[in-house]
Amino acid sequence: MAWLLVVVAGLLETGFAVCLKLSHGFTRLWPTVAFAAFALGSFGLLTLALKRLDVGPAYAVWTGIGAAGTATYGMIFLGDVVSVLKIVSITLVICGVIGLQLSGSTQ
Repeated sequence: MAWLLVVVAGLLETGFAVCLKLSHGFTRLWPTVAFAAFALGSFGLLTLALKRLDVGPAYAVWTGIGAAGTATYGMIFLGDVVSVLKIVSITLVICGVIGLQLSGSTQ
């Protein structure tokens, strides 16, 4: 259950990173509100998960999901440059996240 919280927190991290860009320096109301909601949710779920998980693997999985999700979202929806190297790198991040989750805590 704790790992599920980390995964959802990582997805919410993607949301707050995207909304941070869309807020244009906190000058647009609704992206700023969404940023705050996603950030609070993400940090809140990570905090709950850390009650049962080791901080190193949990934090790495959280940031890995957020980074891979944000990069993927940017390429698909925000016009970020798509390249083979970027896709391979995102795949490696995801493989690393899976490896950390499998080799980390047994909880």
